[in-house]
Amino acid sequence: MLFRSLTGVVTHGLGAAYKFGPAQASAALLHSSRKSLLVSQSSMKVELLPALTDNYMYLLIDEETKEAAIVDPVEPQKVVEAVKKHGVKLTTVLTTHHHWDHAGGNEKMVKLVSGLKVYGGDSRVGALNQKVTHYNTFKVGSLNVKCLFTPCHTSGHICYFVTKESSSEPPAVFTGDTLFIAGCGKFFEGTADEMYKALIEILGRLPPETRVYCGHEYTINNLKFARHVEPRNDAIKKKLAWAKDKYDKGEPTIPSTIAEEFTYNPFMRVREKSVQEHAGHTDPVATMGSIRKEKDNFRVPKN
Repeated sequence: MLFRSLTGVVTHGLGAAYKFGPAQASAALLHSSRKSLLVSQSSMKVELLPALTDNYMYLLIDEETKEAAIVDPVEPQKVVEAVKKHGVKLTTVLTTHHHWDHAGGNEKMVKLVSGLKVYGGDSRVGALNQKVTHYNTFKVGSLNVKCLFTPCHTSGHICYFVTKESSSEPPAVFTGDTLFIAGCGKFFEGTADEMYKALIEILGRLPPETRVYCGHEYTINNLKFARHVEPRNDAIKKKLAWAKDKYDKGEPTIPSTIAEEFTYNPFMRVREKSVQEHAGHTDPVATMGSIRKEKDNFRVPKN
């Protein structure tokens, strides 16, 4: 496994179609110092492409066929540049959910690249032409993609689990706003029970080495909340120090792994006595609901 930082062109592609006001446009340009990252395996490459203020798009490349997919292409022009740089054929859009900062570039994306298959689990997803649900499968080149239905943040949220047959290398999962490093998405359209099922029963049962590629750079604030929940958890302290160092260098804190999440993510640790005691519950689902409500109102400390 090779991790390599790239300092490519920071062209933002913020056209009139986005209808930004001056404040939004200014905020969107703040990520100009954020570096992309290329995670290379012999079977697949994943390039993290920073977008907007704290979003990530992901260019997924099948090394065997040089076919590619893009996850949540909110800045389409930036995607086109990455595709050209790698010399690959973009065939697929993987949309995790309908929110603008994830699906808002789809309409422009299909105009820039003809013939794209646009996958998603919600009719509210722009340019959708391949609607999917739980355990639907398809291929990007020789890579296998399995759809995981994880409703809660939105009612149609899909995570994409990517594997390669006969490969000994770690698989990947693109989790949108369901699972973040050390956190989870707000329950905009769902319940604590749904998020429990999504994190513990669906994503939590993926191979432990699965690399987690989430929708936002929220890691430091998530870990500060995790530290609040479990102040004696050494895994949280170490990860927070590491994440601060990465962030100071402009580097992504992504990916993590499923195994790692179980050591420091309070929302994946709702069965642990220490998290339940903090929440004042013995039931994992009640604990999930309690700490999510607490996180929604949490004032993040400076340090």
